[in-house]
Amino acid sequence: MVSDPHDDAPLDAYSRVVSAVARELTPRVAALRVRHRRGEGAGSAVAFTGDGFLLTNAHVVGAATGGQAAFADGATAPFTVVGTDPLSDLAVVRADGPVPDPVTLGDSDGLVVGQLVVAVGNPLGLSGSVTAGVVSALGRSLPTSQPTRTGTVVRVIEDVIQTDAALNPGNSGGALADSHGRVVGVNTAVAGFGLGLAVPINATTRRIIGALIRDGRVRRAFLGLVAAPVPVPAVLRPRIGQDEALRVAEVVPGSPADRAGLRRGDLVLTAGGRPVSTAQSLQRLMFAEAIGRPLSITVLRNGAMVDVIAAPVDLDGAEHA
Repeated sequence: MVSDPHDDAPLDAYSRVVSAVARELTPRVAALRVRHRRGEGAGSAVAFTGDGFLLTNAHVVGAATGGQAAFADGATAPFTVVGTDPLSDLAVVRADGPVPDPVTLGDSDGLVVGQLVVAVGNPLGLSGSVTAGVVSALGRSLPTSQPTRTGTVVRVIEDVIQTDAALNPGNSGGALADSHGRVVGVNTAVAGFGLGLAVPINATTRRIIGALIRDGRVRRAFLGLVAAPVPVPAVLRPRIGQDEALRVAEVVPGSPADRAGLRRGDLVLTAGGRPVSTAQSLQRLMFAEAIGRPLSITVLRNGAMVDVIAAPVDLDGAEHA
């Protein structure tokens, strides 16, 4: 039986897109070797400016102050850590030497479930580690336990992109790109092997990146909710006036959300008087100006509207509480 050559056309088109994105991004994704007190760590990083700034994950650099970056063309350069923001799992480092031309940063707000994405990493110097898949879900929240000097603190990484492009820890800090080669996320394998997650590139994370370059840190408010966007039941939409809200999947024990009485299963409708329909809409409120200020939150619980007041705390203080 002779196969129809046209049957391969979709695969050919798919392959062309993935290979073009890989060709565009591979030279711009560095392998990082990070010096820790107990040895070395490794991950990937993305060149996003022409003057040496690289974007990676906060968990890749940890508490390190520097390390070595290696690019696909064999060039290497020492780098220093400019700043980290564990709540978004983003970090900025700066290479002391020539770097490739920067990537084009896109906007993850334009992504849709089912869209093709390509993950490009540089794990342990194995240049051009590429996986491809589709966006599986948007607006996820990811709880992580991370060590501090006084113990372990639970942090919530908000607005995570979930894909079926499998990752391993060496790909952490690499690029997640759309079919045009625009970087729409920074891959994170913090949840473990084989799960494709990425921190989005959008207006909120651009604000975070700018603060890291300028100040070396982001002063963040901490609420302590793990939530995901869900449709509001059709029968309730006329009453509520919105189509989506945030379903609380977990409340961090002892957090401001816990103290305010929020519960797992609550449907968060508004915060600070504004409708809440995505993780980003809540995350936008969690910057320095929110610390210590009463935040009104309206939730739907067992068919009834419930109003609570939470007072977000400084994330740095929450680490040591």
